Amino acid sequence: MLRLAAFAVTSALAASAATAAGPLPPLPPLSRLLGAHDRLTIAVSATGNPRANGEYLLECNPVGGNHPEAQAACERLDVLAQQDKDPFAPAAKREICTMQDGGPATAHVTGTWQGHKVDATFRRTNGCEIARWNNLEPVLPGGRS
Repeated sequence: MLRLAAFAVTSALAASAATAAGPLPPLPPLSRLLGAHDRLTIAVSATGNPRANGEYLLECNPVGGNHPEAQAACERLDVLAQQDKDPFAPAAKREICTMQDGGPATAHVTGTWQGHKVDATFRRTNGCEIARWNNLEPVLPGGRS
């Protein structure tokens, strides 16, 4: 019985200390905790911006590769990971999309992100696909025409 009382007092003190210290900061993405190395190849074409078209290597954790905005791209991927979102998932098939044309830009992304294989294609052919592309900028460079 004495052990149970001591445990209850210790637990209560620990809970008060945690409350007094304030909320804990958000955890880094799981890939960083596990030491996973994100590595993506991004092939972009027909953006209307010759400097954006091409094939880029993006490495995160640590940042590297020849991507023109590698630091910002890795930060965007970290935010999406913290939100538990898969930016490489295709648009939902039953989603209603506006019929607008965002231009002929295409991007193909392959590699590894958060320990998962990636093989995703992006186009700007309707409102859903445009939103999907915009959500992944600056990982996908130069999509707006």
